[in-house]
Amino acid sequence: MTIEAIQEELIDEFAMFEDWMQKYEYMIELGKTLPLIDPSLKTEDKLIKGCQSKVWLHSELKDGKIEFTADSDAIITKGIVAILVRVFSKQSPEAILTADTSFIDEIGLKEHLSPTRANGLVSMIKQMKLDAIAYQTQLNT
Repeated sequence: MTIEAIQEELIDEFAMFEDWMQKYEYMIELGKTLPLIDPSLKTEDKLIKGCQSKVWLHSELKDGKIEFTADSDAIITKGIVAILVRVFSKQSPEAILTADTSFIDEIGLKEHLSPTRANGLVSMIKQMKLDAIAYQTQLNT
C-alpha cells in the first residue's frame, strides 16, 4: 500500500468519529496495535528528542523498505506514533522523504494536541525522515 493510500484510510477512519473524545479513544486503540520495539532497544539513542513523554523509535532496512517499531510511556503519544508507524513503515526511503504529511491537518490532529505534543509529533516525523535519509544514503553507496 502506498503512503497516500494509508493516509486516505486514516482520514476516512477519523472522519467516522463526531467529536475529539472519540478520536482520542481511537488513537489510544491504535497505540495498542503498535508493533512494539524490542525492550533491549529502549535506549537513550532511540529516544525522540523534543517529546514531552518518552518515545522510542527503531528502524531497520529490510529489502529496500524501512520497518519502524516504537513505544511510548504515554497512551496518547503511543497512539500518535502508531499512526506514523502505520503510514511510514514498510515504505522505501524515497517514498518517506517525499511524503506529504498534510493528512495530519486533515484529520485535525495537530490542532487538537497540546503545544508540547504537537512539537513531539513534528519531532517524530523529523526522526523518521532522518532515518530515511540515512538508509537512502546507504542504498546509494
